[in-house]
Amino acid sequence: MGSPASAVSSLVRPRPALLALAYLAFVSLGLPDAVLGLAWPSLRVTFALPQVGMGAILATSAMAYFASGMFAGRLLRALHVGRLLALSTALVALGLFGYATVPVFVLFLGAACFIGFGSGAIDATLNTYAARNFGPKHMTWLHAAYSIGATLGPVLMTTLLARGAGWRAGYATLGGILALLALVFLAMRQRWTRAPDASEAPAETSVTPTATALEALRRPRVRLQSLIFFFYVGVEVTAGQWSYTVLTEGRGLGTAEAGTWVSLYWGSLFVGRVLSGFVVERLGPVRMLRGSMVLAVLAALLFAVPALPPALGLGLLGLAIAPIYPALMSETPRRVGGDVAAHAVGFQVSAGTVGIAVLPSAAGFVAERFGIAFVAPQLLAYTVVLALLHGVLTATAD
Repeated sequence: MGSPASAVSSLVRPRPALLALAYLAFVSLGLPDAVLGLAWPSLRVTFALPQVGMGAILATSAMAYFASGMFAGRLLRALHVGRLLALSTALVALGLFGYATVPVFVLFLGAACFIGFGSGAIDATLNTYAARNFGPKHMTWLHAAYSIGATLGPVLMTTLLARGAGWRAGYATLGGILALLALVFLAMRQRWTRAPDASEAPAETSVTPTATALEALRRPRVRLQSLIFFFYVGVEVTAGQWSYTVLTEGRGLGTAEAGTWVSLYWGSLFVGRVLSGFVVERLGPVRMLRGSMVLAVLAALLFAVPALPPALGLGLLGLAIAPIYPALMSETPRRVGGDVAAHAVGFQVSAGTVGIAVLPSAAGFVAERFGIAFVAPQLLAYTVVLALLHGVLTATAD
């Protein structure tokens, strides 16, 4: 396998129209991901749920997310990037409309399946394509675009909640936005398969896996990186979904103030990814990842101290973890081999969804049994494990 620099230099410069479409797709992926934590207190009252009920929503969505990620290679081969993106976005929109209208919690969980399956297919497809075609700089900025969506979603939900419109109105609005984006992706589906010029093969051919999924799973680096994604996504989602409840029910902050700090967390993810995109090719993904892990542990420690301002811990945590997901994704073909990269990305996305199902749900059980104040120290423990696992990966893979 070549060096990161050689891998970057071998990439064809992406066409502006295709790149813009990819950025829009990442924004659409982030829009619904960060709003559950803000809707949760109101949603919990609507359906008369205990705190652990959030875990049921996350687990249901994550199982569907996991399934689509595991089959990402096959779906990509059968539908190709453009059609798969349009169909998956439509599924997410359908699930969001379900959230806004269903009368009972069981049906709410059914809607979560649509969102999970659609989002998982979008995530795996876009990351596979970007890792093979765009390089670490654009990979980082594409995930910054995801953070734009993840920031705008909470802003929208907070605004509607503060005005008394209710959580269902927030989900209905998001569903409408995703439905429009699905139509855009359908109309633009051929952009993903059109070659930059006559001398170049279609870009999409480079993301088709040439080895089997079983062969990919046999490689130790594939398994270790999947475990890292399990903890990384668990950290990101635990912080994003539980911080609002920690701040309102545990530390006495008001709705607008707590929502502002949660939006700051997601916004700092965006800022961190924009800034890191300027330097990742100069520093190298591995060096950037090491620094990010250290800062993430420090930030989680600051958030775990109730006497400190929430903006300090949450803001720094968002900045610290911002480069982790895109840098790990961009390194995947180099570390595991291009022949299994599509499968490996699917496994990593699926492992991340298991992290969503397990780690935030475990925080819910702790909150129910011991109190909401224990969630922040639990987040710190997750972050420490993440840093240790990455240390093992860099010691064995580079």
